[in-house]
Amino acid sequence: MQLLKDRIIQDGKVLSDDVLKVDTFLNHQVDPVLMKAIGEEFARRFENDGITKIVTIESSGIAPSVMAGLTLGVPVIFARKRKSLTLTDHLYTASVHSYTKQETNEISVSKDFVTKEDTVLVIDDFLANGQAALGLIDIVSQADAKLAGVGIVIEKGFQPGGAFIREKGIRVESLANLASLENGEVTFIEEEPSK
Repeated sequence: MQLLKDRIIQDGKVLSDDVLKVDTFLNHQVDPVLMKAIGEEFARRFENDGITKIVTIESSGIAPSVMAGLTLGVPVIFARKRKSLTLTDHLYTASVHSYTKQETNEISVSKDFVTKEDTVLVIDDFLANGQAALGLIDIVSQADAKLAGVGIVIEKGFQPGGAFIREKGIRVESLANLASLENGEVTFIEEEPSK
């Protein structure tokens, strides 16, 4: 997705060979025009898959998921990282380790919102080691729902998560796939969408 790649080059900040900061448009401040285009692209790529729900993780996956949900006309459920007074039982849960934050969280989704009748699209902002995506995939599996695939805004193709998930036979659609962040420079893997 060229619009996203251009924005990464323009506003992304390479903090190390492993970390790209995109807080000016994706995961602190959100550019709604860009998110609309991202949501439309995810919807286009999965338009023939019978999606009934989108599942993401708080908080950076919410904006692109809501825009995809709006385009597809389906609800968006976000897994919570922290328990609340209103979300205490009747839950699907999975453990997710964040490399960037160096912490492990138990994520939760109410069993009321994902069922075996659903066809689910998982969306997240980044795919690096794959822990968040795998946690969301686990929740979809616990619900006995059908997984249509995983939509990723930015994949770090030089880290193992994407390959690991694809090796499981799961469709992964990344809108921007990074080949490298070495020497403070962003380079992309050029690939064609799966459909």
